[in-house]
Amino acid sequence: MGQAISFDTSRAKRANMKPVPAKPNLRNQQRADVSTEITLEKPDGCQLTCKVSNISRTGAMIQCDGEIAKSLIPGMLPPAPKNPVHVTARFSVPVLPYQPVTVVAESNLVHIRRIARNNFQIGLQFSSFEGNGFEYIDRYIAKLLADATSN
Repeated sequence: MGQAISFDTSRAKRANMKPVPAKPNLRNQQRADVSTEITLEKPDGCQLTCKVSNISRTGAMIQCDGEIAKSLIPGMLPPAPKNPVHVTARFSVPVLPYQPVTVVAESNLVHIRRIARNNFQIGLQFSSFEGNGFEYIDRYIAKLLADATSN
């Protein structure tokens, strides 16, 4: 490698750097880490079981293998913003100790990311809930976040 001829910086010009845009947070709610199963039902009736890695009041991050990802998102291409993939999500949350309830939510798959060779994360955005589903999720997440700050 060559050596610097001069360290004189008196004639150096100012360089403007372009700011690196931060990735937008697709969910404006606090996320709580969880590890639970979720069943996703496609419009054709096909049901697939995945794991939830975190959840918020507006959505969840799903982890699955490549086969399930291919089945959920055709071509494994990120869904277009105005053309999400629709599914029905079913999962349990503990409202009271020893009394889990099943939440059913119409949802959209809005994001896909490969995190390992055969491991994918899929962003799920809730669009509507059956019954008291939103209230159950709201209580569950409030409890998870309260427990996390008290530890």
